[in-house]
Parts: sequence; C-alpha cells; structure tokens
Amino acid sequence: MITIAIAEDHQALIDGIELLYRYDNRISIVGMANDGKALLDIVRQKLPNVVIMDIRMPIMNGIEATRLIAKEFPSIKVIAFSMFDQDQAINEMREAGASGYVLKNSSLSILDSAIKAVVDGDLYFDPSLNMEDSNPAFAKAKKNNSPLSKSEQAILKLIAQNKTSSEIAALRFTAVSTVEKHRKNMMRKLGLKGKGELLKYAVEKKYDF
Repeated sequence: MITIAIAEDHQALIDGIELLYRYDNRISIVGMANDGKALLDIVRQKLPNVVIMDIRMPIMNGIEATRLIAKEFPSIKVIAFSMFDQDQAINEMREAGASGYVLKNSSLSILDSAIKAVVDGDLYFDPSLNMEDSNPAFAKAKKNNSPLSKSEQAILKLIAQNKTSSEIAALRFTAVSTVEKHRKNMMRKLGLKGKGELLKYAVEKKYDF
C-alpha cells in the first residue's frame, strides 16, 4: 500500500483528495496538514511514501519543507501541488527535491497518475505544463507521461521518420495489420482522426526516444 501525507492550506482540496482515496485499498492517507511545519511533524512520525506539497503555505512554504524532507528522508517522494505554472516555481521545487509537479486546476486523475509515477521512480509533470526547451528532465518526464505503450511509442518514432506501415512492419519483423492496429489504437488514445494527424503529432512532439 502507498502511504500519503498532504500539505495544503485549502481544506476543500484536502477533502477532495481524501474523498478520492477513501475507498481505495491501494493508497492510504496517513496525515494532512495546513502548513509546512505541521507537515514535517507528520512526515517524521508517519514516514509516508509520498508527500503532496502545496508551495505557498503559512509558517513554512513548500519549497523549504521539500528541501528538508529530501535531506532527512531521501526515499520519500514529493509531488508539488500548486496553482503556479511558471518555470521558476517548477524549477525551484525540482531543485528542492520534488519528483513531480501537478496543477491544482487539473483533474484528480492527473494527481493519481503522478503518485503512481513517482512511486515507480519516475518524474511526473502535469501534461498541461510546457517547459521542454528550458528543462531537459521535464522533456524526458513528459514522454514518460505518454498514454502510449512502449511498442506504440517505438512505432510513432518510425512514423515521425515518415515510414509507411509496410516499412515499419519490415523493420519490426511484424505484420502490416499489426502496425495498422497500433496506428488505430494510438489515434484513439490521442484523440486524432487520421494518419496525417498522427504524423503531425509525432513530428510536433519530437518523438526521438
């Protein structure tokens, strides 16, 4: 089971997260605090796997609290939970030791994905953020956030190189029908309508993994 502590000065958001996991046997919320200092007391007592951390809080802000957690408990993962989408705030939390960054106006399913990712040892950034040019680690994490399977990502890389389904099938030692099936699945997952859109997506997203 994944244990979580929440630091958030808006009680309504805490209540929403608590409700999301109330009947989830994968995740247990072991503590909730409205300021950074109170959160540190919970972390030291409960040793959660993950901390969901607001940035702007009274008494001690989230950046300082994250820095102290990273120093005292390097195995505990911190996910920033903030309204700020500026590069500076994201970079400050990363430098302090956060493994993820989620915007408060995103759906709670994004937060759930972030929790799973950081527990698995990955970085996770909210899909609505855009920092690829200024932060290579962010660009890598965004690719890890992809809804596509590894096979689909590999095929998308070849699509970005303007390979046909026949050429992709030959390179991957598989049937053309299998490649076509992957194309359809990718378009469904990404909300695209045609092969041209899939090529455009692959090129624009710089699928060079």
